[in-house]
Amino acid sequence: MPQPTVGHKELIIAHVALGSNATSSFGTPFVTLSKAIDAISNDSVKLLAQSRFFRSPAFPKGSGPDYVNGVITVQTSLSASALLTHLHAIEAEFERQRTTRWASRTLDLDLLDFAGKILPDEATLKQWMDLPLERQKTVAPDQLLLPHPRLQDRAFVLIPLAEVAPDWVHPMTGKGLPILLSALSEAEKRDVCPLE
Repeated sequence: MPQPTVGHKELIIAHVALGSNATSSFGTPFVTLSKAIDAISNDSVKLLAQSRFFRSPAFPKGSGPDYVNGVITVQTSLSASALLTHLHAIEAEFERQRTTRWASRTLDLDLLDFAGKILPDEATLKQWMDLPLERQKTVAPDQLLLPHPRLQDRAFVLIPLAEVAPDWVHPMTGKGLPILLSALSEAEKRDVCPLE
C-alpha cells in the first residue's frame, strides 16, 4: 500500500518516536516529552497527531530505568535531513548527552518514517535492519536511514505508532502494523503500558 507522501500544500508527512527515562531540568520524563512536543512545532513543522504516552522497559532490558515513550505525526516543509537536524537540536536543548549507546537519556527523538522514503538505498537499509543485536550494541549508523532500521523490532515504537497511523505500512517490507505487531512476543507487547 503506498504511503501518504504529501499533505496540504506539498508538505511531507513524517512520524517521530519520543522517549525519555531520565529527569531533565524541564521535569520528569513525562513532562519532558510533553514540552519537547511543543518545542518540535514551528513554522516548518506542524503537529498532526500524538499517541498516548506509554511506559516500557529500557532497551536492552535491565539497562536503565523504564522509559516513557510516544509517537507523533508531523507535517513538514523540511527535508528529511533538515528535520533530523531539527530533532537533534531539540534533544540538545533538553540536555541529551550522547555518551554510551543505549544509555539513559533525558530525550530521544527518532525519525521513524519520512513520506515512506527508503534512504539511502534498500541494500544499506537491509544491512542495518538485519544487524545482529550484539553488533547493534557497538555500532551506530553514520548516515540517515529511513525508515528507522529497528522500528519493526520494537513494541514501544509500534504500539504508539499504531495510534497515530494505524494504516502505516513498512516501505521496505510491505508489512502493515498488525502483521509487524503479531511478529513480536506477547511479553514484549505486555511490557508497553499506557500512562493515560
